[in-house]
This record gives sequence, C-alpha cells and structure tokens, in this order.
Amino acid sequence: MSVPPSAPRHPVTTTNHGHTRTDEYEWLRVKEDPAVIAHLEAENAYTQERTAHLADLRGRIYDEIKARTLETDLSVPTRVRGFWYYGRSFEGRQYGASCRVPVTDADDWTPPQPAADATPDQPALPGEEVLLDLDALAEGHEFFSLGGSSVSPDDRLLAYAVDVVGDERYTVRVLDLATRELHEDVLTDVLGGVTWGAESDTGRADHFYYTTVDEAWRPDKVWRHRLGTAQADDELVFHEPDGRYFVGVGRTRSRRYVMIAASSKTTSEFHVLDAADPQARPVCFATRTDGVEYSLEHAVVGGEDRFLVLHNATGPEFELGHAPAVPTAPADWRPLLPHDLAVRLEDVDAFAGHLVVQQRSGGSSQVRILDLGDDPENPVTDDRLVEFPGELATVGAGSNPAFEQPIIRVGMTSLARPSAVYDHDLRTGELVLRKQAPVLGGYDPDAYEEHRLWAPSVDGVEVPISLVVRKGVRGESGTGPVPVHLYGYGAYEASIDPYFAVARLSLLDRGGAFAIAHVRGGGEMGRHWYDDGKLEHKQHTFDDFIAAARHLVATGWTTPERIVAEGASAGGLLIGAVANQAPEAFGGFVAGVPFVDTLTTMLDATLPLTVPEYDEWGNPSDDPVAYERIAGYAPYENVADLPYPPILAETSLNDTRVLYVEPAKWVARLRERAPRADVLLRTEMAAGHGGVSGRYRAWEDRAFSLAWILDRLGLAEEEPAS
Repeated sequence: MSVPPSAPRHPVTTTNHGHTRTDEYEWLRVKEDPAVIAHLEAENAYTQERTAHLADLRGRIYDEIKARTLETDLSVPTRVRGFWYYGRSFEGRQYGASCRVPVTDADDWTPPQPAADATPDQPALPGEEVLLDLDALAEGHEFFSLGGSSVSPDDRLLAYAVDVVGDERYTVRVLDLATRELHEDVLTDVLGGVTWGAESDTGRADHFYYTTVDEAWRPDKVWRHRLGTAQADDELVFHEPDGRYFVGVGRTRSRRYVMIAASSKTTSEFHVLDAADPQARPVCFATRTDGVEYSLEHAVVGGEDRFLVLHNATGPEFELGHAPAVPTAPADWRPLLPHDLAVRLEDVDAFAGHLVVQQRSGGSSQVRILDLGDDPENPVTDDRLVEFPGELATVGAGSNPAFEQPIIRVGMTSLARPSAVYDHDLRTGELVLRKQAPVLGGYDPDAYEEHRLWAPSVDGVEVPISLVVRKGVRGESGTGPVPVHLYGYGAYEASIDPYFAVARLSLLDRGGAFAIAHVRGGGEMGRHWYDDGKLEHKQHTFDDFIAAARHLVATGWTTPERIVAEGASAGGLLIGAVANQAPEAFGGFVAGVPFVDTLTTMLDATLPLTVPEYDEWGNPSDDPVAYERIAGYAPYENVADLPYPPILAETSLNDTRVLYVEPAKWVARLRERAPRADVLLRTEMAAGHGGVSGRYRAWEDRAFSLAWILDRLGLAEEEPAS
C-alpha cells in the first residue's frame, strides 16, 4: 500500500485582531498551478488505490440503482396556455428531453396519458414536439447543466441557458420553435435562465430579463435584452451595489408584472415593472428596512387588484398581508393570515380565485389553500390543508404555472414512499394521484418503518430525528442495534425534510438505517430554529448533531462505531466541526464539497459569497468577537491529533460556491497534525457544486460514496434483502 500524498508546506502568516495564524497550505488555492493539479490527481490516485477493494461493491450498488429505476420514463404533463409540457428520459441516455403537445380541450385539465413505452424516436403523445434534446446539447462536453429554459408568452420561442464547465456561468441561446433555427442572440456569463416580458403590441414576444454577477460571483445586475440586438447593447435595468444583497428577477403568475428582488439574509426589497412595457422602469414597492423580509406576488383579493406581501414585520414566523398594487408602506399592509408563532409561513402562490400557502408546523411541511371571494373586508371564504397521512410525509406545491387553473398540483414523499404527484381539484375537492415514481423490482414501502425521534441537546432543546429502517432488521425483540447513516445540514433556514431515494435502498436492504438530524440552523421547526443556529448561536448546530448521534446510541438504535455521518456544503462544515468536537461518537465521516476553511473564506471579501454570508456567520474582518467565534469552530483551524474515525472528503474542481481548496487544505492538515487519521480526498476534475452531471455518472458517483459508507458500517459483505 502506498503512502498518502503529502502536500508541501509553504507557511503564510496573517494577523487579525491581535490573533496570529499560520496557514501552510494556502498555496493550494492557485488552480492554474500545475503543482496543485498534480497534488489533487495524486490524492485521487491514492483514494482509488485505498478503495480498490470496494470496486465490486460499487458495481453492485450501481446495478441495484439501475435495476430499480425505470430508465425510459416521463413526467406528468403540466399545462401552460395552449400546451401540455413534460420531460422524457430514455434508457442509455444521460439527460433526456423536454417536450410539449397542444391542448385539445380547453376545459379539460386532466393531463394526457403518454405512452410510457415509447422509444426515443417515437412520440409519447400525438403531436409531440421536442423542445430540447439535452443529450444532443451535451454532446462533446464532460459536464453539462441546463440552467433553465423558458418559452416565450407567444409560445414561439424558447430561451435556454447551459453551463458546460460547472462554474454556474451560463450561456443563453434563443430557439425558434417553428423553424428550429437559433437566433443570433448569444448571452454569456448569465446566472441561470431568463424571464420573458409580455407580448408587444404586435402580439410577438420581443424582450426578456436576466441577471449577471459581480467579481465576487454575487448576482447584482438585472438586464433587459431586446431580441435581435447584441448583449453589449442590453439595458441595465437594476443594479444593487450593496455586497450583502443578491438580486433575482421573475414574473408573476398573473403575467402582469416583472418583479426584481434584492435580498440579504435579513432584509429584502422588491421593485415592480409592467411586464408588457419593454421600456418600463422598476418602481420600489416598499423600501428596505433592516431586519424586515418580504416577498411580493400579484393577486385579485376581494375583487380588487392587490399585491400579496409575505413578511416578518409583525413577527418572526411571517404574516401574509395584502396591499394596493402600488408602492405601499408596511404600516398599510392588511393581514390575510396574521402572524402565528406555531406556523411558519414560507411561500404563497396566487391564482385567479384562490391562494396556495406553503407552511410548516410542528416540524412538518404543509400545503394550505385559501379560497377568495368578492368581499374586500373578508376576502377569504375558506381555509384548509391538503391532508396526507403519516407523520413523516413531506408535502409541497408542485408546478402550477397557470393563473386561471382550477386544479392545484401537489407533491408528496417520505423516507419510505417514493415521490407522488397529485392534482387537487378545487371544484370538487377531489385529490387525484397522477403518478407515483416507479421503483422496479417489486418495491414495497410497507416493508420499511419510519420513526420520528427526539434527542435532548445540551441545553435541553429537543431535536427531531427522522429515521427509516427495514422491518425486522432489529431482531426478534425489535430493539437491537443497527448500523446508522446519519445525515445533517443546519444552515440558511434550509429544511432537510424526509425524502425518498432509490440509492438509499442499497443501505436499507443490507440492514442499515438512514436518519436525518434536523438540527438548529435549518428551518424544520420554523424561523426560531434557524435563528438559534446561526451567528452567536452556531454551536447549537454542532451540539444538536452530536446529541442526535448519542441519542441513537442511548436508545439502543446503534453504537458509536456503527454511525457514519454525512453532510455537504454547509453540512460539510457541520461534519468537520463535529469531527473535531466529538470524534469518539462516530465511526466515520463523509464531507461533500465541505465549507471547512470557514475562517479563511469569511476573512476574504473578494471570494464568492463571502460578503452576503456575513449575516449567517459574522464578519471576522471587522468584528473581533465574530473572528474568535468562527475560529473556535472552523474545522481547518481546529484540526489536532485526535482519534478521528475514517474520513472521506469529496469536492469538485470547478465549484464556485465552496472552492475545492477548502477540503484540499483540510485533508492536508489532517494528514500533518493527526498522523493516525485515515483520510481520503476525491476531487471531480470536471464538475461544480452539485457534482457530476448526467444521471448515470451521478449513480456511479453515489455508488462510490455509498460503498465507502457501507464498508465503514460493516455492511459491505451483506447481500440485500429481496
């Protein structure tokens, strides 16, 4: 067995707030340096050698994922104006295609039933039009990502954005759907897709909006592009100079307005444009007030043209108000759903006669429907939840693009139940299952049991854990210990709700359990759960995760050496911090694109995303308290000669959000300061933050990680239950 790569030490010393720190591996940041690439390739070779014994297991896991997946499949069609839109996938193809067919009955909102066995050269529905063949677009590229595609309001044109590097800088092209010819318009360095304006006086769509980023990769500008003109001639519609704010643009479901949002982690401001006016200038709805967050949507409330305002001006869990469709101060926002400490209102979608609210209560996601009448004083005529059984059911509003549609599409999943698509008919109250994601091989969700556990953290707060395990694996008593794969995130108010994954069955069917620790810093229990896990409260995130692991041991679910913890991005920070603080509580760690060099990143305002993140982590450059706090938990700063269990770090060379250098430096320091540690680094050399592209490559990628996890859990030799 070869020795692990040893990165040369080139110490660089810096001083902040009287604290001096030495960084021996900052030289790894220079991606253009051949020595850096050589080091990453040496790490990859070492990782391949160290995991060569898992090659057969990786192959079996890949085959299991493939065997359980219906490779030639299609999505439930979604109606937009005069067409039904859907996606297709084909056996042997990485990316698939987007398609549409004309609506044949304007009054029928029942999605057509395509032929599921149609081959790639056959239409799945009569009159099928292939909008984009993604495999054709990806041809010749090792990486491919569709940033977004949008059909013009006159249904003639398709604007789409592609990234073939992984750095999330997209190129936009415009396709004439009738002639299949590309317009000469080419827009580069765009963030994601575009937002069309409405048709012009000629009845033709002729302009759209898009965003670009600054040198720190912060979306800061919104541009208006006129078809047939050069990008250099595009009009700058909005610029946000404050480095804490991200800018985004979109159009209301009613098609009346284009909305520009400028949002920091704690404050927001919306600007409104007339979608039909290619000369429109943005008008500010309500000027930003520090600490006040709001979002805006257009609706007809009580028979009047109104803006819906989802805001936290009256409380942390948000209130749904409404206001005239003109600039309006917060004092004049009238409540539709008053603030409720027990219910976190997360989003609202407006339709011609009703509203759909996405909310959370008691740790569970919910979809709420408000029917609207003509009384401006009491516009809500009915208020109800779309009910699904099961404590661990995750529900959410699906694709509902039409303002006038009489149905609401809703999605549901859980740890054991594959994602399902339902249509809720507002006219009859009927809930119709349109499709449940197929799992081949005779999958039976009732062969698994789901649990909600509550782990006491160090300050007494009860932390929810969602867990799934195959029935019978805990022995005749039903209480025996099993290997546990424990996942966590805990940042940005992102909720890691229970969800189904085909790849996870390779763990469950070999006798392992999968659990999610819903730690503070996420949003699972509401805004207060997020606030209690950021800035000066960040240690709660790590305490909660450690408490979850120890609770699983204390209640007989597992033992410390049979817990492998995993987290990605900010969840990778969680893994790195927990590895330093409680290495004895775990049997292994997987850190994906991990934010482990936290202090270095937050001290450099020129790096992508640093300044907007001050409200999440603090500003260590200006605030000595924030410096000491981050230095106290940052994984890279706190590496020591500890009894670390084996660690697998995974990253991507072209990641813009968390640079590859963070895990590269972390692994190098672990090797230096913890010589007993068994640490592996795997770098995808042609990928971004989300990893490799293409479903087959993604399956191979997940099979690699999962084989390592199964090996650490002692399940590598187990045969999956049938």
